[in-house]
Amino acid sequence: MAPKIVIACDKYKGNMSALEVCSVIKDAFRQHNKDAQIIVSPMADGGEGTVDTLVESLDGKYVKADVTGPSGRIVPAVFGIIENGRTAVIEMSSASGLWLLNTEEKNPLNTTTYGTGQLIKKAIEMGTEKIILGIGGSATNDAGMGAAHALGVKFYDKDKQILQGFGKDLSRVSFIDTSSVIEKAKKVKIYVACDVDNTLYGKNGAAYVYGPQKGADPQTVEALDNGLKNFSKIVEQYLSKDISNIKSGGAAGGLGAGLYAFFDARLEPGTKIIIKATKLEEKITDADLVITGEGSMDNQTFYGKSAYGVAMLAKKYGIAVITINGSVNIDYSSVEDFKKGLFAGNFDTISRAMDLEQAIKKGKECLYFEAGEIAKFYFSIIEKNK
Repeated sequence: MAPKIVIACDKYKGNMSALEVCSVIKDAFRQHNKDAQIIVSPMADGGEGTVDTLVESLDGKYVKADVTGPSGRIVPAVFGIIENGRTAVIEMSSASGLWLLNTEEKNPLNTTTYGTGQLIKKAIEMGTEKIILGIGGSATNDAGMGAAHALGVKFYDKDKQILQGFGKDLSRVSFIDTSSVIEKAKKVKIYVACDVDNTLYGKNGAAYVYGPQKGADPQTVEALDNGLKNFSKIVEQYLSKDISNIKSGGAAGGLGAGLYAFFDARLEPGTKIIIKATKLEEKITDADLVITGEGSMDNQTFYGKSAYGVAMLAKKYGIAVITINGSVNIDYSSVEDFKKGLFAGNFDTISRAMDLEQAIKKGKECLYFEAGEIAKFYFSIIEKNK
């Protein structure tokens, strides 16, 4: 009986998309066994590349839109539509990402998620029933005020002046009006793909942990943290929801907490959301081997990245998992014992000394060679054991 192999790799950042990585490995394995059943199921963890991964692997389409960027300038953005229009896939960094700002613009007091809200609104207007929202790479710390404002939520200060939803507005919020929220926004299911578990405020919150990398100095961090506390208090007062200690509520400057507060969004690990969207569990239940991997495998892999999620799923069915990566740099002394046994082997594509530029240039060639060597060994063992 021909072996069944499932290839569920993430992208090699700056080199190959997840689909390209999976396809190269498939070609290498096919070269050594024409009869094997090989299934490609590209992976992502909710961060950069999530839209591409799901659109490409699920035969979706891209939608372009000009939206308000994090600084208030109009920027071009894109999101994906899959499942015959029922689901939208959005990366908030497309509209509200740090990469959209010039150095002098990096100040989370002056940035907003309004453009992300505009993408959600456009997706809803297109008739989507579900939204998968990846929230990595944000430039913002507005607790989702901007996004909520774009969807009809109104925020006012003590003088009844409307607030637009920048980070600096958090401390000024005095009351909230949800009577003008877009009706369809109340019905759509929003799944927020999170890769961190920080709460909204405090020393482990959005401002203190991530504010500095978005351009906040110590004084700004303190101001933002106080603003988040005020925002949380006002939300509880008007919506009867406590968002102060929600796991992952501090992700993307509090966007997760804001979407939960106003639209009952579900905050879940990104890998879990992608596994469900791609129906990966159905594909691997009777597999003989699962191959996963990423551009750089290190200790962070064991804390929620896609390769870890795939391995945990395969473990449920007792299926062997190997990884093929651009590079492997793991300090096993700091990895819990049960995690060490998740992978039958971790391989990298760099077979000789080369710098990053060379590795990227020869990425597909090196991946094909390494995957081919693994395939030769794997199929020879199967043949021997017949």
